[in-house]
Amino acid sequence: MSIKIDDAIGVHAQALELRSLRSEILAANLANEDTPGFKARDLDFAKEMQRLERGDAFDGSIASSNLQYRLPSQAAQDGNSVELAVEQAEFARNATDFQTSLTFLTMKFRGLKQAIEGR
Repeated sequence: MSIKIDDAIGVHAQALELRSLRSEILAANLANEDTPGFKARDLDFAKEMQRLERGDAFDGSIASSNLQYRLPSQAAQDGNSVELAVEQAEFARNATDFQTSLTFLTMKFRGLKQAIEGR
C-alpha cells in the first residue's frame, strides 16, 4: 500500500508556508514603523487556508490583492499606519501558531516513521 505524503501530513505543511509568509509581511511592517506613508498590511490566514483547502495551488507567495491594509486606531501624521504594539502582538501570535503547526507536522512524521518501521 502506498502513502501519498500530502494526504498523510494534511494541511500542516501549507499552514507552515503561510505562517512563514505572514512572518515576512509582519516583519516588513515592523521594519517600516518610521517610514512616512507606509501602510501596514496583513493576510487573512483563515481565508487563505480555506482557499488552499478548496484546492487552489500555493506557489509560495500571496497575490498583492489578497493582502489587507491594517486600519490603525491612531493614525500618524506622516501617513504611516504601523502600530508597534499591534504588529509585535501579531508577530508573536503568528510565531506561536507557527510552532504549533510545526509540532503537529513533527508528530505526523513520527507516526509515519513508526508505521513504516512496523511499531
